[in-house]
Amino acid sequence: MAITRQLARVSAEFLASCRQSAGASPDGDPRWDPPSADVLDLDWAPFPLQRVCELGGLDDIHRKAVQQALDGDTVIDLAFLDTHPHAISPFGPDPTALSAARVARVAELLGQIDFPALLAALPTDEAEAASLIGNGADKIVGGPKKYLLGHFNAMREFYRGASRRRLLVVLWWD
Repeated sequence: MAITRQLARVSAEFLASCRQSAGASPDGDPRWDPPSADVLDLDWAPFPLQRVCELGGLDDIHRKAVQQALDGDTVIDLAFLDTHPHAISPFGPDPTALSAARVARVAELLGQIDFPALLAALPTDEAEAASLIGNGADKIVGGPKKYLLGHFNAMREFYRGASRRRLLVVLWWD
């Protein structure tokens, strides 16, 4: 079974409703079911994305934004989403989230990153680039550059949409 990074953009009200459902349900079911249009599967891209940022020489402020976009933080209590048998993150660490204010800042910083320029800093040979990236990048069908560019762009758009709508982002491994 593949374990991939999942993101969902949700309102604070939706999260409160899930928390209330988990508390009221005899088996702790939070009724977690965000709309599919508000869920993003980043597959196995998080670690290689961070590695490209490092290899490409991205500055610390923008690298931290990428890290937060991929890891969230622990300011929001999400323990109710990690309760058996309804845990949304049964195969990885506890779910995390970013507040709407943090999402707005991360979205702004992601929008400033020239990811194609970071990829251009890698060797032109895909096998050589994959070797530098590591984390299984050599197994990516079609090469890591196209794969990572697509996932970075999807993540940036996802955060941009969450920021426009003033939503939180919940992250988990599934």
